[in-house]
Amino acid sequence: MTEQVQGHTTYHIHLGDLFDGPMDLLVHLVRKNEVDLYDIPIALIAEQYLEYIKLMKVMNIDVAGNFLVMAATLAHIKSRMLLPVQEEQEDEEDPRMEIVRPLEEYLQLKYAAEDLAHRDRLGWDVFIRGTDEISESAGEEPRDFVQVSLFELMDAFQRIIKRVSPEHFLNITADTISVKSKILEIADILEQKGSVTFEELFEKQATKGQIIVTFLAVLEMARTQVIRIMQHVKSGIIRIFNG
Repeated sequence: MTEQVQGHTTYHIHLGDLFDGPMDLLVHLVRKNEVDLYDIPIALIAEQYLEYIKLMKVMNIDVAGNFLVMAATLAHIKSRMLLPVQEEQEDEEDPRMEIVRPLEEYLQLKYAAEDLAHRDRLGWDVFIRGTDEISESAGEEPRDFVQVSLFELMDAFQRIIKRVSPEHFLNITADTISVKSKILEIADILEQKGSVTFEELFEKQATKGQIIVTFLAVLEMARTQVIRIMQHVKSGIIRIFNG
């Protein structure tokens, strides 16, 4: 995201390999909507996929080219699904198989590549961290926490944004806080508390700009491995721990 809060300094978040790619976003949407992998409602998934891309662009989170390629693929499949089926075309393959097959292969490769000896698989794309690793890095951190994907974090961020009253929807240029200062603030909180819930980082009366800056600070701290972002399996609460 571009931050324009102090001297109109620009601030970009380069996620690199830290967070997920387009296939993970598709898996996230299929799970979120609780739809059958082999009967994907393309119009709905394509629309939601583009909403995530728009949000990432608005916040100046670098959107890799493969995200845009997948968006074009979804649009192409959607257009094919809208075409009337001719009698001689009834035996043709379902257009959605264009993404179903790659999704199947992707999930197989993803699981094969993970070190399952240290992580118990939970669901499609979430892994519980090994007990030893947790105890060494976070003391008493519960075992029933799983790592959060970028898209789950974006969902939580959107819920927080929706709670901000209209009078607090100020332009980010009106805010005086910077991402760097927010990073220091979050580091101080974690130093004192050890961990904090994602929502606790966002002040109840915060402006939209302050909320965005806080979210960017969280992403940057995760990218640099200063923090770990975990989610409780049962409650769904997202909690942030020192890295």
